[in-house]
Amino acid sequence: MSKSTRKRNRSPRSTGLKTGMSPGTMVFIGEQKQERTTIDVIAYDETSITELSDVTVDRCRELAGKDAGVTWINVNGVHDIDAIKALGGCFALHPLTLEDIVNTSQRLKIEEFPGYVFIVLKMIDWNETTRGIDTEHVSLILGPKFVISFLEDAGDVFNAVRQRLRSAKGRIRSMRSDYLAYSLMDAVIDHYFLAVDRIGERIEDIDERLLSAPMAEDIQTIHRMKRDIVNLRKAVWPLREEIGALEKRELPMIRPETRIYWRDLYDHTFQIIEMVDTYRDLLAGMHDTYLSSMSNRMNEIMKVLTVIATVFIPLTFIAGVYGMNFEHMPELHWRWGYFLIWVVMLAVGLGLLLYFRRRKWL
Repeated sequence: MSKSTRKRNRSPRSTGLKTGMSPGTMVFIGEQKQERTTIDVIAYDETSITELSDVTVDRCRELAGKDAGVTWINVNGVHDIDAIKALGGCFALHPLTLEDIVNTSQRLKIEEFPGYVFIVLKMIDWNETTRGIDTEHVSLILGPKFVISFLEDAGDVFNAVRQRLRSAKGRIRSMRSDYLAYSLMDAVIDHYFLAVDRIGERIEDIDERLLSAPMAEDIQTIHRMKRDIVNLRKAVWPLREEIGALEKRELPMIRPETRIYWRDLYDHTFQIIEMVDTYRDLLAGMHDTYLSSMSNRMNEIMKVLTVIATVFIPLTFIAGVYGMNFEHMPELHWRWGYFLIWVVMLAVGLGLLLYFRRRKWL
């Protein structure tokens, strides 16, 4: 679900300054929200699946403590410090992990802790209303039999994963928690491709218009797309480095048979970075093209005005001479003088236009 369809009631963004606080102190850094934090759970194995909405922390611990199967706990909203702290206590999450979960400006990283792997990434979705990208902070906890995902608010890009779990399509129901974590990250990265494709389509549309009919708002659109490209690159580049480092490390939470899928994530991030770099170069060229097009358009306008002014200079001279009020001007008494002056003026104007055309100035 796109962020544009969500109802929000936000107060100004928190600065989250923690000067003087001890490491591990939980302070929410992000856009304050009034919505209540909710927890959804999907517990499954090869033969069954249980899906619950708005469950308690104790119920999460009960479902995750089962001997068989995998439990996916999805937390909508990280602004409720007490709820996040209670959930962290149930799953023995390190205070530094909890601190990073509620810090929506936290950089992308993958860290190993006793009993779980902590993953931070950015979820990017294309907003059709603003024709730009929406960025949301996402944290994943990969445990032996569970995965906990923390989102800034309700709405995500995981619907395809939910459908695969419900329909038991593919291998996801028969795999363990590390494959579920891979599937969630793969869904996030797939939406990177969608966002990049939408930006690419807009670049093509504007690029075609720049050479024919550039508009004043095009430069603002180009700057917005450049900002979106920068945000995409900030989201993908660290993720690529972290996934590459993760692939080389021996982590007990990631089984050898699923490492090939994590390698596929690395390849996808590399493709996105290449596309982002290509579009960034195109946008830089489009900026120069826009300025050149506007300059050429101004030159064409100035050329037309110059031709008009040049044609009227001799005509103005003739009209000025015969507009003088001297008494003894013989031409003033000619019977056909008025018509003759018109013929001369038209001949001079047409002659100048033909001359300009011959010199290819027109």
